[in-house]
Amino acid sequence: MIGNNVEFGAHVVVIGPVTLGDNVKIGAGTVVTKDLAAGQVVVGQPFRVLHTHREMQE
Repeated sequence: MIGNNVEFGAHVVVIGPVTLGDNVKIGAGTVVTKDLAAGQVVVGQPFRVLHTHREMQE
């Protein structure tokens, strides 16, 4: 499931059934294998959370 206002960079890969919360930002080339909470900014292979926008979670 993909939430509202989710942004994907170029060449992002999402593997398996995952949930992407509202306002998630995924950097270019990132491989997503787990659920992401609202407002998270992630990058890398495997991904790591760079930042979580607290105001976006509400």
